[in-house]
Amino acid sequence: MTRFHSLRVSVTDEALSAFNDLKLGKKYKFIIFALNDKKTEIIVEETSTDKDYEVFLEKLPENASKYAIYDFEYEIGGGEGKRSKIVFYSWSPDTASIKDKMVYASSKDALRRSLNGVAADIQGTDFSEVSYATVLEKVSRGAGSH
Repeated sequence: MTRFHSLRVSVTDEALSAFNDLKLGKKYKFIIFALNDKKTEIIVEETSTDKDYEVFLEKLPENASKYAIYDFEYEIGGGEGKRSKIVFYSWSPDTASIKDKMVYASSKDALRRSLNGVAADIQGTDFSEVSYATVLEKVSRGAGSH
């Protein structure tokens, strides 16, 4: 018999601090979050200041779920310059184990609710869903809004 527990996952203070450093201080370009080994806390796995979107994509594993925050910058038409939107990624590739995907899906809200100021949510199961063009289309759709 399979047992499913209601997972009580908490978000570490370090994770919230890193998010605020990215959002308010522009200290990072992206943050990769993961569950700790006991699957009880969401922790910071890595932070980066690298502005290359491909470097960010390389950090998303082919066989494991992760969460990420990316400070997505893009040009808007008509010479209006650059915009920046904070994007939340829920990465759960098809090749990840069922258990991995279930644990990440059930704990996503704990993290997502604690991050104020996210402009867009991206659910990725393969790299086409998190490509620069796909994310650009999603964030620029609401270019007139904040």
